[in-house]
Amino acid sequence: MAGQSCKESILIVDDNAITCEVVQRNLELEGYHIFTALSVEDATKTLSKQRIDLLITDYKMPRLTGLDLIRYVRDHFQDIGIIMLTGYGSINSAVSAMKEGADEYITKPFTDKELLSAVKKNILQQKEKKIDLDKFYNDSWNQFGIIGQSQNMLATYSKIEKASKNDAIVLISGENGTGKELVARAIHYNHKVRSIYPFIPVNCPGIPASLFESELFGHVKGAFTGAVQHRTGFFQAAQKGCLFLDEISELPFELQAKLLRVLQEKEICRVGETQAKKIDARIIAATNKNLAELVEKGLFRQDLFFRLNVITIEIPPLRDREDDIILLAKHFVLKYAEELEKTPPVFTDKAIAALKKYYWPGNVRELENLIHRNLIMNDKNKIDSLNFPDMMKFNIEYDQDLNLSLEEMSKKYVKDVVEQTKGNKAKAIEILKIDRKTLLKKLK
Repeated sequence: MAGQSCKESILIVDDNAITCEVVQRNLELEGYHIFTALSVEDATKTLSKQRIDLLITDYKMPRLTGLDLIRYVRDHFQDIGIIMLTGYGSINSAVSAMKEGADEYITKPFTDKELLSAVKKNILQQKEKKIDLDKFYNDSWNQFGIIGQSQNMLATYSKIEKASKNDAIVLISGENGTGKELVARAIHYNHKVRSIYPFIPVNCPGIPASLFESELFGHVKGAFTGAVQHRTGFFQAAQKGCLFLDEISELPFELQAKLLRVLQEKEICRVGETQAKKIDARIIAATNKNLAELVEKGLFRQDLFFRLNVITIEIPPLRDREDDIILLAKHFVLKYAEELEKTPPVFTDKAIAALKKYYWPGNVRELENLIHRNLIMNDKNKIDSLNFPDMMKFNIEYDQDLNLSLEEMSKKYVKDVVEQTKGNKAKAIEILKIDRKTLLKKLK
């Protein structure tokens, strides 16, 4: 038989059994694997049980129509090709079918040659789409386990590489959600010696001032009420490895002197103990605030700042990494598609444009949450801007004017949002996540 090697599965849906039989016979002669259904309801049952590459459906059927079936397929099986059969020669029905997602339509009566030509063309197009999608998702790039190839990130990789070759203290700065801990881990796990020892992350704001010494340095049994046994602190737990002090800017001022002494003397004394113990742990600190400004305001010790400020790595915000946004989005799609056992979806052009234009105040963490939420909540196998939050649909572009202060940039952004929402303050408040009083103050 001609075309015997074909393996594609085709579902033919028509309430006329004779039409189904004729089409089935012609396509089976070409080697295709054929399924038939006399109603939309029967078709959906077949789709739930069998892998289908192409759907050929009649337009007019009782109860549910071919348009209903097309909508169902496009919502649940994005990669299935669709050919609509219409016996009316109506341009309106054909246009409706194409709008709902049909790839092509054939007017009844049609010849065997017309049918076969449409089938071969459609299957070829679906294969090309799959190749393009595979290429889209295979086009990834990372270094040190970090996704990104923008110039800003290449500069960051260079600093990571240099920092991983020594034991100097590293201070990592960057907005929330930029991946400061990821950079710290990259430095640690690329160190030739320390990488085999523990990486201990410590969230400084999460430690109550009264427990700071006990948590970081440890304590002995009976040192205070509730100390029923000896406890090893974070510094000892990180021995020979790395202690990562996250958001160190939030450390209470009175506790900064105690940390400074440890960094200078490289020894700790457990609470309730008089004998000091030497420590050998690399220190990497991170902050989402400008420590130099905090020093000027008297909120951070200058001597501690100088001690920490040996190697500095500033992680760029996502809005300054436009070339990395889609790379990161694809990475998160593959991550959560596997977790949710879903096929990686198609990105629409509008979705890609919205992702690139958005300001990303929450940076990479916000992008990850957006992709995760889309894969969970969206039944359609595509990521489209229609499913994005309202604040992303206004397409307010970030104007990178380095001559503007942070306050001036903030005011400009507020003004842009208000203009884009045509003065709708309620909508602007929703997008900016501020109260009405704050908005009015900024507008003045």
